[in-house]
Amino acid sequence: MTAEQAAAPARPGGLSRRSRRRLSLGGQYGLFIVVVVLIAALANWPQLHTNFANWQVAKGLFPDIITVGLRNTALYTAVGFGIGLVLGLVIALMRLSPVLPYRWFATAYIEMFRGLPLLLIFIFVGVGVPLAFPGTTIPGGAVGQAGLALGLAAAAYMAETIRAGIEAVPRGQLEAARSLGMSQGRAMRSIIIPPLTNELVLLCKDSSLVLFLGITLEQRELTKFGRDLAGQQGNTTPIIVAGICYLIITIPLSLLARRLEARQRRERR
Repeated sequence: MTAEQAAAPARPGGLSRRSRRRLSLGGQYGLFIVVVVLIAALANWPQLHTNFANWQVAKGLFPDIITVGLRNTALYTAVGFGIGLVLGLVIALMRLSPVLPYRWFATAYIEMFRGLPLLLIFIFVGVGVPLAFPGTTIPGGAVGQAGLALGLAAAAYMAETIRAGIEAVPRGQLEAARSLGMSQGRAMRSIIIPPLTNELVLLCKDSSLVLFLGITLEQRELTKFGRDLAGQQGNTTPIIVAGICYLIITIPLSLLARRLEARQRRERR
């Protein structure tokens, strides 16, 4: 169909397809604007400002929300990611192994830890391990416990990401990568790293479950820090500031993941 045919009326006196599409799009924009204006007009902005954006309360959070909450969140995330990456690589290789018991174990691990709520894994690490192995302590204290719980869960997802990346690379693509001076490992990393970066973002948010390990004041991550201060101040502003701190970590990581994915698509062309 040519542009002239698309612009022509569908029937005498009727609108063309292009005109109907523009009218529909304009209606959607108009509806969106009306909803936004209604919300803005009906909201109690002074009350919202007092309870969610109180500058005096927010100032009192610094520098502890950075030196304690943000630092611990980044630390728990980094340790969990490191454990998950190493364990995930082992599980992925076992899943691809020709040895049946290895494949069975890897499949069972992946299905179990992807199916369990992360909260149960934290409870198992914090309570189950000491009960199952009396006298045993996980190295690193709260950091070690949090990293292990996050790593056990992350390993199941990372193992599938790594396995899928290995199986998805056609032999011809690997040969082309080598012809450009790119090693097989580098070609694999270009495919695996973007989804692993997304997993890092998820781990950052999941670190909020560390509070179930019975941590001290100096071991609090952002969510626990914000909740404690919100309870003390009788104001929700600390939780909002904690959310902004999460965005400081997650938005750059999300942008990095999208950039890596775009680079990967360009290399495939």
